[in-house]
Amino acid sequence: MAIDSTPADPHAWLEEVLAPAALDWVRAHNARTQQQLEAAPQYPRLRRDLLAILNASDRIPGVMRMGPWLYNLWQDEQHRRGLWRRTSLAEYRKPEPAWETVLDLDALGAAEQESWVFQGAQGLAPDYRRCLLTLSRGGADASVVREFDTVDKRFVAGGFELPEAKSEIEWADADSVYVGTDFGPGSLTDSGYPRVIKRWQRGTPLSAARTVFEGERSDVAVSVHVERTPGHARTLFTRAIDFYHQTEFLLQDGQLLALDLPSDAQLCFWGPRLLVEPRSDWTLGGQTFAAGSLLLTDAAAFLNGARRFQALFTPGPARTLAGYTTTRQHLLLNISENVASRLEEWSFADPAAPRLRPVQAPFPGTLSLASLHDEELADDDLADAYFVHYADFLTPDTLYLASAGSDARELLKQREPQFDADGMRAVQHFAHSRDGTRVPYFVVWPRGAQADGSNPTLLYGYGGFEISMQPGYSGGRGRAWLAEGGVFVLANIRGGGEFGPAWHQAAIKAGKQRSFDDFIAVAEDLIARRITSPRHLGIMGGSNGGLLVGASFVQRPELFNAVVCQVPLLDMRRYHRLLAGASWMAEYGDPDQAAEWAFISAYSPYQNLKPGLPYPKPLFTTSTRDDRVHPGHARKMVARLSELGHAVLYYENIEGGHGGAADNEQRASLQALEYSYLWQQLA
Repeated sequence: MAIDSTPADPHAWLEEVLAPAALDWVRAHNARTQQQLEAAPQYPRLRRDLLAILNASDRIPGVMRMGPWLYNLWQDEQHRRGLWRRTSLAEYRKPEPAWETVLDLDALGAAEQESWVFQGAQGLAPDYRRCLLTLSRGGADASVVREFDTVDKRFVAGGFELPEAKSEIEWADADSVYVGTDFGPGSLTDSGYPRVIKRWQRGTPLSAARTVFEGERSDVAVSVHVERTPGHARTLFTRAIDFYHQTEFLLQDGQLLALDLPSDAQLCFWGPRLLVEPRSDWTLGGQTFAAGSLLLTDAAAFLNGARRFQALFTPGPARTLAGYTTTRQHLLLNISENVASRLEEWSFADPAAPRLRPVQAPFPGTLSLASLHDEELADDDLADAYFVHYADFLTPDTLYLASAGSDARELLKQREPQFDADGMRAVQHFAHSRDGTRVPYFVVWPRGAQADGSNPTLLYGYGGFEISMQPGYSGGRGRAWLAEGGVFVLANIRGGGEFGPAWHQAAIKAGKQRSFDDFIAVAEDLIARRITSPRHLGIMGGSNGGLLVGASFVQRPELFNAVVCQVPLLDMRRYHRLLAGASWMAEYGDPDQAAEWAFISAYSPYQNLKPGLPYPKPLFTTSTRDDRVHPGHARKMVARLSELGHAVLYYENIEGGHGGAADNEQRASLQALEYSYLWQQLA
């Protein structure tokens, strides 16, 4: 039964993002928050230190390989929006590589009088001279696309160009692209993403592009992927039915072939092979493959009707697949064991007898992998090379160059410590949630702290969309919090992906309250262990994590004395009608259905605020340019709390998109506000 999901809301006017009255409200709240927090004695030092860390020259440049080049976007005090630059692997190996600037984003923005934020580039193999550059105004998801020549270092006159929209674009060949964008009425899904894919020929107007694939309005989006592996070229179209289910179509001889796979399985063609990750148990030919497995089959045989799969990974109670990467002849598994990373490697050098071996790598902590193999090159001298990145709470980021088939690796880059970690320690504990589930969490202790209940403690969580919270190094957190005597806690609650699909699926839709129960159980355990006390306990989370901390402090206000609620979802009655919200109904449910609103309404923070309760004074942050999670969520929550007579702080950055900030200056200012607030509330 459908219900009216838009009841009278006295604060609905704040959903008008750019309305003069709403922006006046934002400016007034920003001014009050800045006046209070920037006056804190620690604010100037915090901002200075945070900006220095964000701009530090010893940061490891993240790179993307395109042909012989490694490309990087570099932001610092001289280049606030960044230099898109490149170097060779030989140069990258050096302590001070020589970089060649390809595009200066600050100069471009100044010349065009636009606040451009770089959102990525897609090069055309094999020479990668032509790229499709994505540029966003102020960091929003909606972007423009412009064809760029990396040799001439200029935009291509008369080249492919898309106006601002949430677009999907992929090279078909040198003179045509597949494109999904806002073509006009009916071309977008209810979530605001492309519903139609067209093939667009160079030299013709976009209006002449030919439709080649369509989804439904109720889908999240449609997309296309072109694989150019020599001998195994493929074009794959996808209908994302919801956030976790899709239908895949392979283009064969001008016809679309629907692939016979479970709708919640994720697939990847790897040369002559097909890899499949089922997200629910899958019974095939009398054999059941567990959710979270990784399966392998011969792609040609599968397309001809064969259904013979080999399990390359099978999950265990505390052992899950965090990800994988491929080289030409090897498959590298990134395995999480109780939220710590281990590596294993399959060799297909002898296709008839694949071999599995463990890879010796740093432990415990978080490993991430990135293959350097370019599948589109027939002769690739980096065919078995890959990067390994390692970090933990107290160990600065380290980057290695490795070669599949060997444990030997070359240390490429290592950050200098950003804070003095001597005497600090990280430990893992388990809390018991309301239903008895053991929920792991990490505690990072500052030097000299004792379990006496007096420690300022920051508890961070997310708990959604099968995204795992893993140990990682943060110079800003270390300098602004740990080094000043604060305890940091990272909760691995249900809704995340720390223990595979089942850990996530336990906390969606009618089970969403379990995320909040888990987070609250961690808070209670911290208090029971005398790590902290409610007077000194603060919580932080962003996006879905903003919903988490919003629901947690509304349900249990007596547990917390600080709340940092970043780019949050809070009005769950209307979330699906605001910007991209409809795409998340597979996570939260449909508020227009009475049965689903019954469980959503029980936790929706905006609807559950009540007079007379001792809520802590929270800090809400968002961005005017966030076109993913509507800033109206945070605005209306603040207005409602104020209406009820509660003290509340609010800061809305004009730029930044869903990330909250567009450059390091903005990031440093925002983080300094947050940490100044935490020290005011918790010290």
